[in-house]
Amino acid sequence: MNCIVVDDEPFALDLIKSYVEKTPFLKLASSFTNPFKALSHLRENKTDLVFLDINMPELSGIQLIQSLNTPPKVIFTTAYPEFGAESYEYNAIDYLLKPVKYERFLKAANKAVELSSDNNSLKEKIIKDVSINKSNDFVYLKSGTQVHKIKIDSIMYIEAAGNYLTFYTSKKKLMTLLSMKEVLELLPSNAFIRVHKSYIISMVYIDIIETHRVIINSKAIPIGVTYRQKFHQQFEKN
Repeated sequence: MNCIVVDDEPFALDLIKSYVEKTPFLKLASSFTNPFKALSHLRENKTDLVFLDINMPELSGIQLIQSLNTPPKVIFTTAYPEFGAESYEYNAIDYLLKPVKYERFLKAANKAVELSSDNNSLKEKIIKDVSINKSNDFVYLKSGTQVHKIKIDSIMYIEAAGNYLTFYTSKKKLMTLLSMKEVLELLPSNAFIRVHKSYIISMVYIDIIETHRVIINSKAIPIGVTYRQKFHQQFEKN
């Protein structure tokens, strides 16, 4: 989805831009601190989605949307919770209260996909863009328009966030649209184990084991009650 970000606060603007850039199905077309420049862009360019601050001087986000005959889908952002009810009067997909956490941003972006008029074709594109293939000691992860070749023995742990998984390797991290079940079927079971509803870990990279968590590369990862017994059995085997 082509999108723009509009916010008169540079820090808030940069934060949402960074979220857009790391989300595989979003493409950042432009960003604006000046709402009038954003308005000109929207009148001249097809835009699927706008992340739009409400409280801006001279022209508010709501006034900007009201001035458009055929406004794009909108996710409002603001530091003022009292604007929430009003924002939904303008068919906003969601309302994000600053400071915005990525998990909350991603939930709103997923809503935009689901409500897209091109919903089916867009979902098919996402599935094609984010898939897995295995070859020997490597995993090929598609994210957006890029295919990343990842050595299996470099994967330290995998973290779930909404419908996405982030692979943390010894060199980088990579977000993909996959399920925990798909990943567990892909990776060797003697080296990787699920320890929590949101985490799969590599047994090789464990630095410290505590009663209810493990430490990997300074990251504390909880061991859920449901997974605790299986984890300790697997650890004893290794």
